[in-house]
Amino acid sequence: MSAASNESDNAKIAISRQQLRDFFLRWEWLLVVLIILVILVNSQLSPFFLNSRNLMRATSDFVEMGLMILPMVFIIISGNIDLSVASILAMCASLLGWLHIQGVNIWVAAGAALLLGLLAGSLNGFLVARLKLPSLVVTLGTFAFYRGMAYALLGDQAARDYPASFTYLGQGTLGDIRFPVSAVLLIVLAIIFGLVLHKTVFGRYLYTIGNNEEAARYAGVPVERVKMTIFILSGLMAALAGIVIAARFGSTRPDVGAGLELSVITATVLGGINIFGGSGTMIGAILALILIGLMRFGMGLVNVQGQVQSIAVGLLLIFSILLPNVARQLSRRNWQVRRGTAVTAAVMLAAMAFFIWFFFWSRGFVLAQ
Repeated sequence: MSAASNESDNAKIAISRQQLRDFFLRWEWLLVVLIILVILVNSQLSPFFLNSRNLMRATSDFVEMGLMILPMVFIIISGNIDLSVASILAMCASLLGWLHIQGVNIWVAAGAALLLGLLAGSLNGFLVARLKLPSLVVTLGTFAFYRGMAYALLGDQAARDYPASFTYLGQGTLGDIRFPVSAVLLIVLAIIFGLVLHKTVFGRYLYTIGNNEEAARYAGVPVERVKMTIFILSGLMAALAGIVIAARFGSTRPDVGAGLELSVITATVLGGINIFGGSGTMIGAILALILIGLMRFGMGLVNVQGQVQSIAVGLLLIFSILLPNVARQLSRRNWQVRRGTAVTAAVMLAAMAFFIWFFFWSRGFVLAQ
């Protein structure tokens, strides 16, 4: 009896240790470590990095991307993708600007922009959910269509002279540290989206669909309705991002947000969201947004070109895909390294070393001009 009791206790201890190890091996902890490392390095490279006002100003630059990341987490977890978000942003911001030029009240114009975003998301959702077309193909097509609509609305002109009550949404700050009003909006929405994903039946539906759509359908999950909903949310949030970016710049051009869809997808996948669907957390995506924001802000302070910043973010994305695979291979073999795993790790380290060298070379090159 005593021996059986000891075996039971040992089993419980082993399970507890495994759970503890799994907890600290979560991808989110690596993102936290990387954020701390970026803060330490940038604070050494520039005395202006830890200035609270500078940090708050940099925060507002990534609010629009954060707003579009929230529904993108839903979409990618479900096994889909939306390449049209930045084009919806531009189209809705252009409609707002065009209506403002026509003399329409700015808040009525903002409401019309939100409605247009909802309709754009509904079209994506209808084509994907009802007609069962691949989301990649559908949103690649609407990516061009919605951007074209933005140019049809404004042409080569820019809408400007928005009222101060409207620009406060993108430029306003709170308190002595000048915390951006738009960042407050992002935080509130991130909490809501996070609770929906992790604490509701709708969130469980997303994971189920992402793991096996056909099995989810046989299990009674309303797959088409869920897909329709997440694409509508994506369109609505892209429209909101368009309103915020128009308020922040105080003007609107049809090319606003060009290329932003790739940054949104990069941050989402970097946050640990499985690109094939079925796994990931909202906190991971938010941590990835913070990491990318701090990296770009710090590199901007030390005169690193935008192209090099893009290289850094691209390398981070590659590492975010490779590192979990290496860890899984090592775990399955009880941490015995095989040739393929060793080669992958060596390539990753070489790429990282090359980027560090290129980072300092490019900085010195710019400062020498």
